[in-house]
Amino acid sequence: MEARRSVLDGVPVAWLENGTGHPVVLIHGIPTSPRLWRHVMPLIQGRSLAWEMRGYGTSIPAGRGHDLSLSAQAGYFLGWLDSLDLGEKPILVGHDLGGGVAQIAAVRARDRFAGIVLTNAVSYDSWPIPSVRFMRRFAPALALLPEVLLYPSFVQLIHRGHDDRQRALESLGEHWAPYVTHGAARSLMRQVAALTVSDTTSIAGSLTALDLPAAVVWGAADGFQRLEYGRRLSADLGAELVQLPGGKHFTPEDHPEAIANAVNSLLRR
Repeated sequence: MEARRSVLDGVPVAWLENGTGHPVVLIHGIPTSPRLWRHVMPLIQGRSLAWEMRGYGTSIPAGRGHDLSLSAQAGYFLGWLDSLDLGEKPILVGHDLGGGVAQIAAVRARDRFAGIVLTNAVSYDSWPIPSVRFMRRFAPALALLPEVLLYPSFVQLIHRGHDDRQRALESLGEHWAPYVTHGAARSLMRQVAALTVSDTTSIAGSLTALDLPAAVVWGAADGFQRLEYGRRLSADLGAELVQLPGGKHFTPEDHPEAIANAVNSLLRR
């Protein structure tokens, strides 16, 4: 995988890229980065590009002073796509908040995409989860916490979202590092303060009209994004629902083969 960077409208943009062929664009969620897809990308039978949301991962500094809502992220994402020469309509893949961004982008620019894959994505009124609502409520105070006090909560969140303990430990190393580098508490509070459920509820009624080839892959034991929302998405998108028994939230890390299989199935259409 190759780390790529560019500057778009004066703002640095980062992404990971791997492979050749038909393009597949992937969007991570919180509290992750494009590295979320590190086990999925080598399995995709095409050119995969994992975009980094503004204000996340190595792009945390680029988020200061900018709108980090999902609606705004969808605009940044579409602007980034405009800057690339992909040649073909990409397949769109999203997890967690990135799944919400993917839905918004698809509704705004349906003709720009060849298909959509969602995995344990925020949708409808499924979010923010209670821990995020708590952080939003007390963000000004929590932003002043030293990293040593915030880290145990981060560890708990990661472990609760994984059914593979080894991948959970690996995930901690991958996703805590950017927060430490750029100021964990302030960075995380900027992210959660921007989240509003109206970004997905406002476009929910448009999902049935997308008429895109689609797949929904869901960790059935996810305590953050419940299976009922996966079922609803699959019905509205007219998509196959692939349930992962025992699977929890961070499916791209615990179950990369299942997600790659769904993407590759769309690529073969």
